[in-house]
Amino acid sequence: MGSLTGKTAFVSGGTRGIGLAIAARLARDGADIMIAGSNPANCAAATGTIAAQSDSRVESHAADLRTPNGCRAAFEAHQKAFGGCDILVHSAGATKGGVFPDQDDADFIDGFALKFHAGVRLSRLFWPSLVASHGTVVMIVGGASRTPDAKFMVGGAVNAALANFSKALAGQGLQDDVNVNWINPGQTETERLQQLLATRARDENRNIDDVRAERMQAEGIRRLGQPEDMAALVAFLCSGEARHIHGAGISVDGGATKGYF
Repeated sequence: MGSLTGKTAFVSGGTRGIGLAIAARLARDGADIMIAGSNPANCAAATGTIAAQSDSRVESHAADLRTPNGCRAAFEAHQKAFGGCDILVHSAGATKGGVFPDQDDADFIDGFALKFHAGVRLSRLFWPSLVASHGTVVMIVGGASRTPDAKFMVGGAVNAALANFSKALAGQGLQDDVNVNWINPGQTETERLQQLLATRARDENRNIDDVRAERMQAEGIRRLGQPEDMAALVAFLCSGEARHIHGAGISVDGGATKGYF
């Protein structure tokens, strides 16, 4: 029996990358899972992948979480399937790299819509259920929330906003007995990282392998992160052993963040 047996979890962005690794780990630890993504085919494929690794019930719902209607539809699908929620993990978010001032408003608006506003809306929708279950919220934010980068302004701004919201939500969680924490992944080997490196290589007219090597050297890390690094921490934060960890932003970046806060 896993440490999360009897729990139900909703994972946004659970069809690929870090979100998929988190959903798979929670399912292996015994939780029943609902994953949400924008692409029905990706939802179906991820559901099969997770189900093959565990005995947990795995459901999925395809919706555009950029919109209020999409968030509500995903929430209602989860409620219909499970009737309640113990764990909310918000991992959706695909902010675009670019160089200021050429990057236009659309990139900023889109970045906030999926990562920030969806996080706020899902928290609001699931909150009554999380209060009833004395549940857990984990936001997947990003190291750029602490280390601004002129070439990643959208991601940095969105991450900083979501981290601030998460800390405030933790204050509400103290009143309602809902644990709230957030994770700042560093450079992690996902499709998303490859897209960002490709964008920078294109903008700077450089080879992508050179951009990748430069990024690792600049951050002084031994290796790139793996999605499973984040998944292991999320699973722990959702367990009873981590209940006294609350309102914390935890970096999983191999030591790339040099500040102590």
